[in-house]
Amino acid sequence: MSAEPDGPEDRLRRFATIWSRAVFPVTSTSLTRPEFEELLLPLARRLRVALLARAFDAEEGRAVGAALVRVHCTDPEALSRALDCVEAYLVLYCGEDGPQEELRLRSSRLQHAMAAGFAQALRERTLAEQEAIARAALQAQGVVAQALHASEARFRAVFEGAAIGIGIADLDGNVLQVNGALQRMFGGGEGAFRARNVKDWTHAEDAPQVWKLYDELVRGEREHYHVEKAFYRPDGTVLWTNLTVSLLRDADGRPQYQLALMEDTTERRLLNLRLRYEATHDALTGLPNRTLFFERLEKVLAAGEGQRFGLCYLDLDGFKTINDSLGHAAGDRLLVEVADRLQSCATAPGEMVARLGGDEFVALTTGPNARHEVDELAARIMNALLAPVRIEGRELTVRGSIGIVEGAAGERSAAEVLRSADITMYRAKSAGGNRFELADPEADARAITRHGLTTALPAALERGEFFIEYQPLVHLGDGSVRGAEALVRWLHPQHGVLGPDRFIPLAEHTGLIVPLGRWVLEQSVRQARDWCERYGDGAPLRINVNLSPCQLTHPGLVQDTVDILERAGVTPQALCLEVTESALIGADDDLLKPLRRLAEMGVDIALDDFGTGYSNLANLRRLPVSVLKLDRSFTQSMQQFPADPVDLKIVEGIVSLAHSLDLAVTVEGVETGAQAEQLRILGCDTAQGWYYARPGPLERLHQLALVDATG
Repeated sequence: MSAEPDGPEDRLRRFATIWSRAVFPVTSTSLTRPEFEELLLPLARRLRVALLARAFDAEEGRAVGAALVRVHCTDPEALSRALDCVEAYLVLYCGEDGPQEELRLRSSRLQHAMAAGFAQALRERTLAEQEAIARAALQAQGVVAQALHASEARFRAVFEGAAIGIGIADLDGNVLQVNGALQRMFGGGEGAFRARNVKDWTHAEDAPQVWKLYDELVRGEREHYHVEKAFYRPDGTVLWTNLTVSLLRDADGRPQYQLALMEDTTERRLLNLRLRYEATHDALTGLPNRTLFFERLEKVLAAGEGQRFGLCYLDLDGFKTINDSLGHAAGDRLLVEVADRLQSCATAPGEMVARLGGDEFVALTTGPNARHEVDELAARIMNALLAPVRIEGRELTVRGSIGIVEGAAGERSAAEVLRSADITMYRAKSAGGNRFELADPEADARAITRHGLTTALPAALERGEFFIEYQPLVHLGDGSVRGAEALVRWLHPQHGVLGPDRFIPLAEHTGLIVPLGRWVLEQSVRQARDWCERYGDGAPLRINVNLSPCQLTHPGLVQDTVDILERAGVTPQALCLEVTESALIGADDDLLKPLRRLAEMGVDIALDDFGTGYSNLANLRRLPVSVLKLDRSFTQSMQQFPADPVDLKIVEGIVSLAHSLDLAVTVEGVETGAQAEQLRILGCDTAQGWYYARPGPLERLHQLALVDATG
């Protein structure tokens, strides 16, 4: 009989055991290893919860890293072993058969969070220690001064028993005494120090003020100073320290000695450098990440007059398809290959390549000739992407779109430069991709305006910033007003009145066209009811409302229309829905079904912009339309006399075909009386255009209808 499999708690305990065995040898603790394991068990449990949580919480990883410091795992080797343990065993023992690739990615993110939490806690602990050392230094200064005058025995107890390095030198810099801690830090005996002078310990990375502060102290102009300083050990390695130097005076207050207190910060500095590298470089490609790139770009833009820069913003074309078809692992290998190629393109001084995230990369060049060099850099990048990439036995073609921004330092912020490059890159992508484009301030402004309008659309609908203007539909036979087309407008707080061409495409792109279209339909149907109440059955008026392709595919179109008509108490015959011809090219039965249902209810369906969609005229009989709206391009020549005979023949043929199919014909863009008369002769039914009235408020339409009714 087989043994029962381990439960989650058993696997968690096994993970904690492995962790404790790896870390315990490099941990300063008086606990036994089993006792130490009990301290790690709740930390292991927190890591398991964070690994399996629905939403990733980096705070859990940071908390575990900080907890390691609290249980005295302060040696950098302890952190390194802990991270190795999490990487190798967390998913294995705590993953519970979840998606392995996603769990490994989350485990990696937890390791980064642990390292960050460890570094922050260690820094806070170090600051506390430094404060204690500073207090000890002041106390030691008094104690040593007293000891030199009073008690050599007490001084020796403090001097030799201190955990930090202490050295005493005269005002000429000759080393007089060092304690054991300082000797161990440098790796030499006391004799090696006595032969040295303080000024011999210069280092290439000394800050300029280090020796200035030293000179002020030995002259008696300052009592102490604190700096971070590097020293060379006898074996040539570097020792980094927090150094505090104090001036010791004699009983009469005259400067006599200098006292140095040193804390070894070498390991902590190396850890900080490692964490800094990880925080500023992309883990996948090793390239500088967004953070480091912004630092570099801001430094370039802050340079003095005469400095110029050029930036290439690259986005791979079709990368999502590779991820979706071959998997994220293949996508990652492709990104690594692209990163290597980009690095080979930017090797000149002042050039830099970074990965911003996903499949987006940037290349930066600087110098007085940046305008010319950035074009060459973009050409090198495009050329480097030509060769296919072989992944999993497949050859993948790599294409990319690049936006180029070039300019002088100091004119724009880093965010503005990157935004312009991003906009330009998308312009290159919209033009077909596999190309680069140069930034255009006017195009940037238009794109920014479009983005602003897009983000403002939802709130605009809620605030009631939209309104409707109406253009009358006039019967060509008797000149009477038979209805009106509802045309939505946006009263924008900054840009004024915007026509539908400015915001309808944006509403369609964001999906807001559905609630906006419903609002237009509600307002228009309510207006149709008002007309009926005002003029009665003797002067029936019909309202025309445009439908976008997005509305056609919305499942609630028919029910919304029925509900709106019923709430307003308006018959379906008072409504005409206009659909562009291009939206119905190749339409299948599923798309036509809602239009057929509306037509069967009595709602008229008009085919708008007829003649521009290159549709098969034979398809007209399968479309549930009752009105053709002839595009204005066919009738523009009729504004003058004589009209183009070819246009006359075309319009005459369309009208004849429409009438043979029991379709009415409406003409748009009528602007002259001659045009209106010619269309009447050709048999068109209704017309609209500036000759009759421009789109306007509802009151004006009432006045036109009243004139027709009475005159």
